[in-house]
Amino acid sequence: MIKTATVGLLLNMLMNPVIPALAEAGKTPATTESGTTTNATATKATNAVKIPSVDTLGLKLKSAVLIEPTTGEVLLSLNADLPLPPASMTKMMTEYLVADAVKNGQLSWDQKVTIQENAAKQIGSRIFLAEGDEHTVEELYIAMAVGSANDATVALAELVSGSELEFVKLMNQTAQKMGMKTAHFINSTGLDRADMPKKFQPAEDRETVMSAMDAAILAKYIVTEHPDFTRFTTIQSYKFRERDKAPMINYNWMLEANKNIANFKAYAYPGLDGLKTGHTSSAGNCFTGTAVRDGMRLISVVMGANSEAHRFTETKKVLDYGFNNFEIKQVVAPKTVIAGNETVPVLKGKNKEVSVVTDEAVSFIVPKGTTSPQIKTTVEINDPATLVAPIAQSAKVGKVTYSYQVEGMSDVQQKTVNLITVEEAEKAGWFKLFLRAIGEFFGDLFTGIKNLF
Repeated sequence: MIKTATVGLLLNMLMNPVIPALAEAGKTPATTESGTTTNATATKATNAVKIPSVDTLGLKLKSAVLIEPTTGEVLLSLNADLPLPPASMTKMMTEYLVADAVKNGQLSWDQKVTIQENAAKQIGSRIFLAEGDEHTVEELYIAMAVGSANDATVALAELVSGSELEFVKLMNQTAQKMGMKTAHFINSTGLDRADMPKKFQPAEDRETVMSAMDAAILAKYIVTEHPDFTRFTTIQSYKFRERDKAPMINYNWMLEANKNIANFKAYAYPGLDGLKTGHTSSAGNCFTGTAVRDGMRLISVVMGANSEAHRFTETKKVLDYGFNNFEIKQVVAPKTVIAGNETVPVLKGKNKEVSVVTDEAVSFIVPKGTTSPQIKTTVEINDPATLVAPIAQSAKVGKVTYSYQVEGMSDVQQKTVNLITVEEAEKAGWFKLFLRAIGEFFGDLFTGIKNLF
């Protein structure tokens, strides 16, 4: 007959079950401060392809960079963190913020805009807006994106924030949020301070600067958060007013659609659909380009080219380097079972454990021809004390972080996905829990006695 004290102990075990051991034979998981359990493994690479040196391109630029936006992988870098005057590539931030304002309902594309003094007094690239003119947000946005119109850009900046000065504060705040390290804006256009209307020049005697890397980060936000950007950037020409003698022509000669245009077909690049040119005497010729091939989009930035044509021929070298040497590869399929972590323990469940899988696929950019990239896998299981039945199907019970580094490159690509339950973990009845507690009690008791001998 079971004594009263023993029954009390068993009931206590029933209410506070022993957490099952997680360590596999010969493998001890590490436990983090938050109570999660972590395992790390790595696969070996096969058929890794050697990437040619950037020096072989012979780039004649002040700076350049090439990135893949979904992974953030930097594929090419030449003085990429050097702050330089970006000229009209500055307008990418204005484009992003205006598109954001439309997306969140602050503005609408068909909204009328009344032109103010600051916009009307802009010089350089412009569409000759007069104070008091009215145009829609979309018309002004096209003028900014296609014709790089400074007056249209300022009009939109004033619409968003009330004044260009206030809009510039928003530009700089947004740059910090995006992780841009060198960017500092003094206006919405990219004009030098001396070329701004004197009345509207900032008090601080600084100029707009932005590194090639910062420009690429900004472009990444545009293409990922506003994928309809091509609705504007691929417009080859646009007649702003009916009375205008000629339409504005897109400064981007590399648009794929230009392959049939006599003046531009030598520069037209397959898959290229954006993004923004820039030129001032201090900046030279700059270009942020983006193109997509075989499902992979790349973003290139070149700064300090010596002519309009040169910025495009150098961009071709940079983009070719990316498309010829890299590809996006799915390295982990969705619903993958992680070796060594096929299940997680369940307290008070009909079963003591439940099967788990990853919830989504993982893709990395890899050298072309790589068949088995070397992937490091780190698994973190939620605190076992929180895994108490009932647990719903597809419940998040941990996470898996995959890491990959292209040989010879400093950046490590990482992607974290969730570990989810394959089926529901049902709660056991009290009698089953009671019997299980008895079994565990005597099992532990016999093991203890056995270890004495």
